[in-house]
Amino acid sequence: MSVPKAWSDATRTTALALIGQYGEDAEVMAIMRAAELAALGDVAGLAQWDDIIACILAIEAGDSAARRLQ
Repeated sequence: MSVPKAWSDATRTTALALIGQYGEDAEVMAIMRAAELAALGDVAGLAQWDDIIACILAIEAGDSAARRLQ
């Protein structure tokens, strides 16, 4: 059994904003941003966007903890 990820408010807010703006394309948009940061060598930025991508996937899979803002 896996332990739920503790998403930061910023990660959840960004994920929800992308879903609100792009719908089912939110993951693709987040992947494109992550790729831009990877190309620039921004490791910290890439890590943040990797979390956002994972949060988007969790929300789309029905994980209510990923959707909830504190």
